[in-house]
Amino acid sequence: MRKDITVAAEVRTSRGKNEARRTRVAGNIPAVVYGAFKDPISISVNPKEIYRVIRSASGLNTIFNLSITGGETTPVMVVDQQVDPLKGRLLHADFKRIDLSKRIQVTVPVHTTGEAVGVKVQGGQLEIITRAIEIECLPDDIPESFTVDVSDLHIGQSKRASDVALSGSTKLVSDPQSVIAHIVSLRAEAAATPAEAAPAAAPEPEVVKKGKKEEEAPAADKDKAKKK
Repeated sequence: MRKDITVAAEVRTSRGKNEARRTRVAGNIPAVVYGAFKDPISISVNPKEIYRVIRSASGLNTIFNLSITGGETTPVMVVDQQVDPLKGRLLHADFKRIDLSKRIQVTVPVHTTGEAVGVKVQGGQLEIITRAIEIECLPDDIPESFTVDVSDLHIGQSKRASDVALSGSTKLVSDPQSVIAHIVSLRAEAAATPAEAAPAAAPEPEVVKKGKKEEEAPAADKDKAKKK
């Protein structure tokens, strides 16, 4: 979604780790802008301005103006970012120039609304399977999010990507059969849980077969007596 936001940027004349460190010490972060069949440009921007864009309702799908000192002013999107894993600070950003007359592919969040019949009446449970879908549209038609009403769902029924209402130039790219949410039966889940295993039967005591040997012993004694 295009927003009336302009972020100022300055061209970086040198590169490398030392230059990037000096840029951050000065309160900015190194970045690069590319795309639209133009040469990439190394720039520096204020990370607070980029955070303002990323944390807006449209997030990374926000199209804003990047104004480069002494150069171009062009609509861009944040397509990549590097964050310090320990301190959570933004370290670097990549911007892509956007041609407002050409279609682009973006991933848009999908939210659910309503209380499903399968939950309220039948005692089932709503499971969210997919929280976003991929679409293709003109840059000015990118929505902040989609909302799917699950009120009419019964146990065993689902809402799929094809059920998401699209408008304008928007076209679905995700698999239409991708499940957004469905209702499952809690009773079925309970039945599927294996019962506690019964204790193993104690092994039968081993029968010592002594009878035959005991019977053979006297017979052997009789044979010895005959030989004498």
